[in-house]
Amino acid sequence: MSDNPCMRCGACCASFRVDFDRAELLSEGGSVPDGLTVPLTSRLVRLRGTDHQPPRCAALGGRVGERVSCGIHEWRPSPCREFGLRAPMGLGDEACNRARARHGLAPL
Repeated sequence: MSDNPCMRCGACCASFRVDFDRAELLSEGGSVPDGLTVPLTSRLVRLRGTDHQPPRCAALGGRVGERVSCGIHEWRPSPCREFGLRAPMGLGDEACNRARARHGLAPL
């Protein structure tokens, strides 16, 4: 895992809004800490910080493109899990490479 470019990158966490169903919240039986979200509708919440301009998830630690970590990796919501599944072992897809370009990083 230490050679995985995702462990240095973090561009996806600092490029996109992350909206998901409130059923994933800890208070609703899920695993995502409520304090890291903002409500959108009666069913949707957004990861705090991803609604900023520029976006940056409040759970992201470190410096994009150098070394990053997710403070809630084990408890991250489904959109984050799905994004990670599309880029196994640090092999970027189109969305990954768009995020990397926003931060001046080369495509994977």
